[in-house]
Amino acid sequence: MKKGRVFSGARPTGKQHIGNYLGAIQNYVKLQENYDCIYCIVDIHALTTLEDTHLLKANTYDMMLDWLAAGLDPQKSILFVQSHVPEVTELHTLLSMVTPLGWLLRVATFKEKVKMQPHNVNYGLVGYPVLMTSDIVLYKADTVPVGEDQLPHLELAREIVRRFNFIFGETFIEPQAKLTNFPMVVGLDGERKMSKSYDNQIELAATPEETAAKIMTAFTDPARKFRNDPGHPEVCNIYRLHGFYTSLKMPEIGEKCRSAQIGCVECKRLLAENLNKALAPFRERRAQIAQRSGYVQEVIADGARRAQALARETLKEVKDKMGLP
Repeated sequence: MKKGRVFSGARPTGKQHIGNYLGAIQNYVKLQENYDCIYCIVDIHALTTLEDTHLLKANTYDMMLDWLAAGLDPQKSILFVQSHVPEVTELHTLLSMVTPLGWLLRVATFKEKVKMQPHNVNYGLVGYPVLMTSDIVLYKADTVPVGEDQLPHLELAREIVRRFNFIFGETFIEPQAKLTNFPMVVGLDGERKMSKSYDNQIELAATPEETAAKIMTAFTDPARKFRNDPGHPEVCNIYRLHGFYTSLKMPEIGEKCRSAQIGCVECKRLLAENLNKALAPFRERRAQIAQRSGYVQEVIADGARRAQALARETLKEVKDKMGLP
């Protein structure tokens, strides 16, 4: 039986944090067993919102290093950087010729970005969904892992595919969503999604000491003022994080919190201990890979070669269908 083909891309945000791992990377690793997987660091996409690009190269390297340490296997998957396969920008241009502007202006995330960066409403920001569609269909991917909040973006990609196929004949596969229902990982501020931009993250590659120090800064139970006050674990973000890394002891921790047998400081220390224990194998693999001079760059270069072979076939087909010489 032929395997389906997965495509997923992520912006180069540098060293990955536990929110990235729990929400996406661990799923990427699992998908490798049953799909042909193509995973891409989408550096061109990052340019739509970045004004300072001097960290792009370093962030790309760190991100790929974390992916490899987490279990993405270049023997099983194609791992590459978006800009290293320039065919994607050519397909983006061709697909833009059949994508109505009205479709793009209605995209909710475009409207949000306009509010966030009114001084930088660039052409790439408007055309972001077309480039995203190009990422997927260039490699004839039929499956895209997404959260529910991303379904509208994938549906727009499907609409672009349907329009192209209607005008020029069957060319692209309509990509299907593979829902990844994982709860949002809240950051150390206890309010917003864990993100480097909010500086509320716990990096996978941090040292045990850095991890413990970061956790000690976290907001906990806002109603608990003193050590002897009964706690309310259901509203405490540290307790939620225990659910990912200390799940077998969750009832015990919850009971001790409610009865004030442990305070927030002890709760944080326990989380740091269990989180560091869970991340130790990842950190060891990461250090080993980092010591292999040039290895990450070799993985990226090999991935680009393999991705480009697929891209050139698709682009030739597209040009033939459109009547381009």
